[in-house]
Amino acid sequence: MTRTETRQLAFELLYSLEIQKIDKEEYEEQIDIFLQEQNIEQPKVKEYIIQTAYGILEHQEEILTLISQNLKEKWEISRISKVNLVLLKLAVYEMIYVKLPYKVVVNEVVELAKKYGDDTSPSFINGILANIIKQAGITDNV
Repeated sequence: MTRTETRQLAFELLYSLEIQKIDKEEYEEQIDIFLQEQNIEQPKVKEYIIQTAYGILEHQEEILTLISQNLKEKWEISRISKVNLVLLKLAVYEMIYVKLPYKVVVNEVVELAKKYGDDTSPSFINGILANIIKQAGITDNV
């Protein structure tokens, strides 16, 4: 399974958790159910999905603050569609906490936005992430 396919599965799990408003106590059970339903057996894929779900949960406050700070004036997190919000959380987590190359992360998240979001999702996400990259001083050390 490619990293792109793995990231897509992580997005699907994160979206499911966001929609269901899962409590921390239920995370493990919901992740296990997801992994079983998707027949995910590869250890590296499982590890990435689990680490991403828990990593975003652990850093949720900082991630949401960073997203909020980079919204246009008079915009609030509550106005962002769940698809876009989950994609932004995923991208911010991967760029800041996992230290993946931002060009790869942005490209893949924008592709997911084209697939799962509405017509404005790719440009919306690209704009927010560009602001976050500048604000956080993220560079690709590849």
